[in-house]
Amino acid sequence: MIERYTLPEMGSFFTDKFKYDTWLKIELLACEARTILGDVPVEDFNIIKSKANYTVERVLEIEETTKHDVIAFLTNVAEYVGPESRHIHYGMTSSDVLDTTLSFQMKSAGEQLLKRLNELLSALKEKAIEHKNTLCVGRSHGIHAEATTMGLKFANWFEECKRNIERMKRAVEVIGVGQISGAVGTFQHLTPKVEEYVCEKMGLKPAPVSTQVIQRDRHAEFLNTIAIIGASLEKIAIEIRHLQRTEVLEAEEYFSKGQKGSSAMPHKRNPIVSERITGLSRLLRGNATAAIEDVALWHERDISHSSVERVIVPDSCIALDYMLHLATNLIQNLIVYPEKMLKNLNITRGLIYSQTILLNLINKGIQREDAYRIVQTTAMEVWQDTNKTFRDELERNEEVLKYLSKQDIENIFNDKNLLKNVDYIFNRTINNKQ
Repeated sequence: MIERYTLPEMGSFFTDKFKYDTWLKIELLACEARTILGDVPVEDFNIIKSKANYTVERVLEIEETTKHDVIAFLTNVAEYVGPESRHIHYGMTSSDVLDTTLSFQMKSAGEQLLKRLNELLSALKEKAIEHKNTLCVGRSHGIHAEATTMGLKFANWFEECKRNIERMKRAVEVIGVGQISGAVGTFQHLTPKVEEYVCEKMGLKPAPVSTQVIQRDRHAEFLNTIAIIGASLEKIAIEIRHLQRTEVLEAEEYFSKGQKGSSAMPHKRNPIVSERITGLSRLLRGNATAAIEDVALWHERDISHSSVERVIVPDSCIALDYMLHLATNLIQNLIVYPEKMLKNLNITRGLIYSQTILLNLINKGIQREDAYRIVQTTAMEVWQDTNKTFRDELERNEEVLKYLSKQDIENIFNDKNLLKNVDYIFNRTINNKQ
């Protein structure tokens, strides 16, 4: 059965509570580091640690006046702590908190996306093995080419999913940095040891150099990785949409009992999940473009990136999490029709063997241009006359029979030859232990 999508894990990373909880953790860790260094009295830190708190409602209320979210937050925390709050945010700038938090959110989201990607990888592997030898026609330019197998389609997607996992791992590594470096990144009022302590406790690495902000090429790489993964899912979705077309119908999405396809036409079974994935992938690409636009900021920092990121980061992470959930269920529950695949394979009445005939003629000593002319002339006759088969026409062609016997032609038209290297390909991908 199709598993219903729920948001809690991914959505929780982008709630006000998660954000403010992380802000508070960073501020407390900075105070703790300064306490260890002897800059904050232990008794003061103990009071800060025991009293520090906030409420989302109060922070938002104060922000109505300050028009500054971090100041509103610090004001609310100071209301709980009292005079000892003077040690909080010492020597720091707002972006030390904002950017370290955003990195933590994106790293957490990326780790969740890796879980989803591995679920999809497992589903693709299972289907590839199941349909390893399920013959179907291969298409180039949308036109019948030579035979392939449905398992090889899944294997191709499996390999791409593996690459996307590596891309996401790199993106998580790249975004997994924090900063506690002050107004323009020079540590003028704080020792770098505070940054090292905070980042270690947050599971981040210190950015080797920053300005007032962590540099946005990191965020752009993360969001472009999300967009690439979305494009991979769209590729799968488009293939399934094509295979589900009425005149093709080699595979289709699971259609549950009671599901409706059209308000007007009761017979409809539409590929709505694949279409949803296709549409959402466009959103991810748009967000990735916006992330690239955020890379170039004025001097040590402007604020043009901030409003954009508040939309594109949670939207892209949540959208891709949802898309991966959809794609995994889509693959797991995909209905495959091997009989229709075989029927479609034979629609062109043997033309899929044209290259094999061509190469056999070349092997008999004919010049390639002459062999191509002979095969294409016969193939075009079959293409235009649905009463003819390629094999029959070859067996009547005197030029062909000078070089190939009818037994040779019969041996060529053998479906078993189509699968001779499938095991080899599977050993390089699905069965590869590396």
